[in-house]
Amino acid sequence: MADISGMTYIMLILASYRLTHLIVFDKITEFIRRPFVKKVKVETSEGTTTKEVPTSLFGYLLKCYWCAGVWSAFLLGGAYLLFPKVTYVIILILSIAGGQSIIETFVGVNIKKVDYYSELHKKDRNKT
Repeated sequence: MADISGMTYIMLILASYRLTHLIVFDKITEFIRRPFVKKVKVETSEGTTTKEVPTSLFGYLLKCYWCAGVWSAFLLGGAYLLFPKVTYVIILILSIAGGQSIIETFVGVNIKKVDYYSELHKKDRNKT
């Protein structure tokens, strides 16, 4: 079995994260999920909302982050062990995109916090 460096391992983790997110959530892969899910109207206390529900085990795999994560790790890890030179390029691209999406999540959340606290501060100033 091939030795995997620490950096390659981190890249595999980030690539698996990004591939999983791509499969389960991203709009660009919706055409893959669509045949395996159906839309159901759900009544909540806030009104009616639409929810996508899997229609098969494969649909569940495509909608379940934990399930898709295992399979994307298996696919990327196995491909890297079997074809390291070819797979490395894919892992590099996906790991850069995965790292970027994690950073964007933190930045986006913090921007929302700043906006939220700015609005609270404005309301407090208007009260006095």
